[in-house]
Order: sequence, then C-alpha cells, then structure tokens
Amino acid sequence: MCGILGLSNREQEVFPELYDGLLMLQHRGQDAAGMVTYNGHVFHEHKDNGLVKDVFTKHQAKTLRGNIGLGHVRYPTAGSLCAKEAQPFFVNAPYGIYLIHNGNLTNTEPLRDRVKAKYRRHLRTGSDSEVLLNVLADKIADSIKLNGAEAGIKNVFEGVKLTMERIQGAYAIIAMIDGVGMLAFRDPNGIRPLSMGQRQAGVLGEDYAFASEDVAFGMMGYKKVRDVKPGEAVLIDLEGKTHTFQAAKGELHPCIFEYVYLARPDSMLDGISVYKTQLRMGQSLAKQIMASNLEIDRIIPVPDSARPVALEVANATGIKYREGLVKNRYVGRTFIMPGQQERKKSIKRKLNAIPLEFRNRNVLLIDDSIVRGNTMKQIVQMCRDAGAKNVYVASAAPPVKHPNVYGIDMPTKQELIANDLSTDEFRRVLGADALFYQTLDELIWAAKEGNEEIETFDCSCFDGQYVTGDITPEYLKKLEESSSVSQKVQDMPLINI
Repeated sequence: MCGILGLSNREQEVFPELYDGLLMLQHRGQDAAGMVTYNGHVFHEHKDNGLVKDVFTKHQAKTLRGNIGLGHVRYPTAGSLCAKEAQPFFVNAPYGIYLIHNGNLTNTEPLRDRVKAKYRRHLRTGSDSEVLLNVLADKIADSIKLNGAEAGIKNVFEGVKLTMERIQGAYAIIAMIDGVGMLAFRDPNGIRPLSMGQRQAGVLGEDYAFASEDVAFGMMGYKKVRDVKPGEAVLIDLEGKTHTFQAAKGELHPCIFEYVYLARPDSMLDGISVYKTQLRMGQSLAKQIMASNLEIDRIIPVPDSARPVALEVANATGIKYREGLVKNRYVGRTFIMPGQQERKKSIKRKLNAIPLEFRNRNVLLIDDSIVRGNTMKQIVQMCRDAGAKNVYVASAAPPVKHPNVYGIDMPTKQELIANDLSTDEFRRVLGADALFYQTLDELIWAAKEGNEEIETFDCSCFDGQYVTGDITPEYLKKLEESSSVSQKVQDMPLINI
C-alpha cells in the first residue's frame, strides 16, 4: 500500500498542491516520500525517508519548480527501507520517464532477470516498481522503432499494452514522460484504486489530477471525474488534452481491504463510499452481538478507523457508545510500521485508556480488523488494567488468514495470528472474554451495496482466492523463504495458546 498523486496544471506551480495532496494521502505510507516536478524542459526531484512534512522543506519549495508533478508516499512491500528505494524512479531513455507505483507485481523475479539479461538494463534497487519502469521503458522503445520517435502518444500507449502483457499482479501507475505528458494506467483487475480529477484553469482549459484516493482532490478544488478503468491508460499531453486507450481487457475486482482499513472514510473508491461501507459493516456485526445475549455496558472503538463501525453497532444495539481509548496523534499507524518490535513499542505510545469508562464494566472493543494481533492483545490487557470486568472484542473484518501479495504487508501466514487458529483459540491468545468476527459474505455485501456492478472483490487475505490466477502454493512458499520475509518471521513473538 502506497499513496500516489499526479498533477498536470496549465500554468500554476504544482509543488504546493502536491505537498497538500500528499498530506491527504499520508495514511497510505509513512516510511518515505518523494516528488518530481517538470516545467516542460527539466525535471526536479527530491525524495527521502520520513513523513511528508519532514521530507519537504522551504528549500524544496524553491527548487521543485514546474506545473506538472508526481508525488508518492511509501510503505515498503518489496525492496528495503533504504531511502534510494523511495519513489519516484527514473530512466533517461526513451524520452525520459519518471514513474510512481502503488501495488505489487507477482512475477518480479523473472521480470528482473529479463530486464538484466535481455534488455541489458541495470537495476539499482530491489523494488518491483523499478523493474516495472524498465519494462515499460523497453516496450515504449520497441514502439519507437516501429513508429518513429515523433509518434509520442501512440508509442506510449503501445508500450503500455506490451507492458501489461508481461507484468502480473496489482498496479496503479502514474508516470511523467519528457516531451509527451502525464500517463496513468491500472492493472486489468483494478485491484488498487486510481481516481481522476479535473478543474477549470481559466481560459487555458483544464487542470487534471490522478490519485490513489479522491480525498486528495477536494482541498485543491478538483472534482472527481471518474475512476481509471481496469486495463485502461489515460494520458494528459503537454497541451492539456486527454487521450485514453484500453490497453488490456479489464474487469473490476478491487481489493476489499481498502474499505476495511486502508482508505480514508471520506474517500469514494470505484463508486463505493468507504464510510457507508463501514456503516453497513457495523449493521451486520450488530446482529451477531445482539444474538449473543451478552451483558455489555459500553461499546468502545479502537481509534480511529473503527469509529464508523462502532457507532453503527451502538446505534443498532442501543448500547452506549463511549470513547474509552485516547490516541496519541503523533504516533503513526502501527500496521504499516516496519518490524514487529517497532509496532509493539508504538502500541504503548499510541493509546491510553480512560479508567472511568472501564472500571467495573463489561466493554465491547470494536476494531476494523485484526491482522497480527499484537495491538489488540495489548489493548485487551490495557482495558483490564483500567478495571474492566469483562473485555469482549469484535472485528469488523473476517479473520485474516492468508498472505496478501498485491501490495499489503501480509506476505506470510506465520505473521497472521488467525492462521490455523479456531475462534476460541484466537480469543484466548487475545485474552478476551468473547470474540466476534464479521463474516466474509456480510463484508462483501457491505461493499457491494455501494456498486452492484462489481461482481467479485479481491478477498484473498480472507479466503485465499487470488483474482490474478497466478498465485500457486509454490509461489507463496518461495515468498515466505525470501530473506526479507524470513527476517520478519524471526522477529515475531511466540504465540501461546
């Protein structure tokens, strides 16, 4: 999961708006941030580890000049934490291309070998995004050989088509091409989100924007036009004209975990309101809770992303809703922090209980999902220490039992606490007195109600069904044996049942 943003302005400087837009996407990645701007002749780039507010200073405001630009916030799923692996990435031929990527390729290793051996290209990082960029560059170069360098837009679209025939997995891409314009395209399953925005730019025409979430558009005055279609490429040329091309046959299968946790509640993804989806998740979860006949005094959300679900559960059950956990807003999201030990330390910095809401009461904690379990286990103990009689836990999502290979940091079963555990075993691991899970059917209903044209969501982290059709047990085993994943597993605490 990363956040990507591309802006093509007709005349005004793009840096201030890129900065503001990246702040709106900061929830999608806190490891690194990067930006590149373009004035029609020269690229200006800056990237580093850290939050947007720390990576970009007054100095960058002076040096990142131009009216077209790309911005990226990263949390790593492929590659290392080194600053050089922050995006955007660049190749100087053909034309000169900068690229940013949200998602994860599933055939990176054979592509990497091909890029090195056949294409004779040097790769500087372990990132799948750099591999993708070099494949795209090589395929555009092939098109130039056939059509000539002057056929810029045609070459780019043919290059995208040839690239999609070679890459597999999830990808939402924005690229900037010297002398051509800004390009955006999305994988044929539309797994990762990509929205397009537009605003009037006076007599010169329109400004255009692409972003992982349309929440980035509002403060800049953009109106969402639509979502980029699966398998579609959209190019905004240097004159501000829009060109579209269906590079591959597509069918929309968006990642359902976007609506559970990744996206902000004020975003609309593929015609679906994240907020309303979370309200519907609360409605279905409330049915289970009422059927349990447990005596519950308080419903308390785990802040912040569980609030819409918890509010709707309280509304449906008539149980009092209370804010019993106070969040330190200066600590990042623990799920996207690299390393188990860093996450564990951050949980204690992140939340504090209000004893008045727990003392001698039966409380129901509601979280959006339980992935690794470290956070919830410590929160349950925190509630007991604050005086709770019984601590019940409800997850707005089903058990996360399978690796996600499409750009969410869940690469191995060993780090998923619900893997191979019954609900009661999992409850005991958490130290809770009762445990409720959303069913997958109810979760799909909650999302599908927003856009009934979507036939199938990618629910792979819940059901192990991978929509790209290329994920085999051998692939998952090799992924688990990779050096980066193996180290993560070694760092994990032991689970006692």
